[in-house]
Amino acid sequence: MTSFLDPLISFVSAHAWLGYLTLFLAALLEAVPVAGSVIPGSTIILALSALVPGGELQLPWVLLAAALGAVLGDGSAYWIGHRRQREILNTWPLTNYPRVVAESESFFNRFGTWAVFFARFVPPIRAFVPVTAGALGMAPAKFYAVNIPAILAWAPAHVLPGVLAVSALHEYAGLHHHGHVGKHIWILTVAGVAIVAGLAIWAIRRRHGSAPAEAKPRA
Repeated sequence: MTSFLDPLISFVSAHAWLGYLTLFLAALLEAVPVAGSVIPGSTIILALSALVPGGELQLPWVLLAAALGAVLGDGSAYWIGHRRQREILNTWPLTNYPRVVAESESFFNRFGTWAVFFARFVPPIRAFVPVTAGALGMAPAKFYAVNIPAILAWAPAHVLPGVLAVSALHEYAGLHHHGHVGKHIWILTVAGVAIVAGLAIWAIRRRHGSAPAEAKPRA
């Protein structure tokens, strides 16, 4: 992974606008069914966020690019499902991923509306729950009422760990040049992904464990 990220980070350092475009596309494609299960969008976002403390990228624009990409990606997937209904779940290329589709539908049936929020933090079903929500008839207003707050929480959760960690390295280790920081990016990426995934799993298990076994949330 570092062999892929290091050249990307070096290139983005010299072309900031491409950095924001990369963040936007990473967040968008990560939300697309099938593509989102193979594209390391979260890893790319975490890695590029490490360029914020050095000034190569600006934090507000990084957050905006990631959030807009996620909104467009989730929204597109939802509307495809909304228009095609359950038919889309039995159509190629989703038929190549029956296990993930089944897990996404089970996740949605278990948590109802809140599945849209929780799925934002749980790969790989993050890329399948929006289209599933549309296919199962979730109302657009209800979808966006949960999806947009989820994205507003997801973007900082993915960006800030890298920013804070590299800022700490700058302050305490005297690393003032992004080239030096590059050696530590893979460590920050793994740590950030672990933290986000751990918090998401903890929240889901806590909510599931507190709900009565016979209760079924409404979509």
